[in-house]
Amino acid sequence: MYSPEDDDMAIQKIIIAIDGYSSCGKSTTAKLVAARLGYGYIDTGAMYRAVTLYFTEKNISLTNPRDVEKALLDISISFHHNARINENEAFLNGLNVEKEIRKMYISDMVSEVSAIPEVRHAMVAQQQKMGRKKGIVMDGRDIGTRVFPDAELKIFMTADLDLRAYRRQQELMEKNQLVNFEEIKNNLMHRDEIDTTRKESPLTQAADAFLLDTSHLTVDEQVDHVVGLAQSRMLFPSVSS
Repeated sequence: MYSPEDDDMAIQKIIIAIDGYSSCGKSTTAKLVAARLGYGYIDTGAMYRAVTLYFTEKNISLTNPRDVEKALLDISISFHHNARINENEAFLNGLNVEKEIRKMYISDMVSEVSAIPEVRHAMVAQQQKMGRKKGIVMDGRDIGTRVFPDAELKIFMTADLDLRAYRRQQELMEKNQLVNFEEIKNNLMHRDEIDTTRKESPLTQAADAFLLDTSHLTVDEQVDHVVGLAQSRMLFPSVSS
């Protein structure tokens, strides 16, 4: 005999991997998708930004693997929910660094730090540990290709470069950071170049990822699209894209 509990049993927790270029809406979409589904959200970009902040503060040489490996042993990154703003915030060695890691001087360096093999290996290991129980949304550059190549749902996000620069400028202005549009655009172009050409886990669309161009989509439309795909995968995880 059918019971409503049968539906609950049929719904499986999945991993949603969202990759893509900087400032195309990955984090915003991922956060809202996680909230809609009651899933956890992991901002892997914040993890690399926190490492970049630590390296900057400690003057770690990016070209010395031994210094990098030693520094990584002293880095502890965690996320804690701020009930006042209903957001997860990044903590580096017990200190809230959420605001500091979003500043432009970190943006200028994060792609170079992220390209270091030792850094990626350390962060990927942490990310895989976080996703063992599933029921998470994780965004970054190599989630669907390197961190969770078997994720049930993979999304690859992109958008027009000028729109990405404009969105980034508006985001910085909301945080009282006034940055020239061309500086932001050049920063995004530089990061794209590093992210897509690095030898260690380059930014690329997984073969089974859904392409989502956000250039002319509202945030609600982006979230609705991903949630719809996720709900299908939760019910029918074996369906291919």
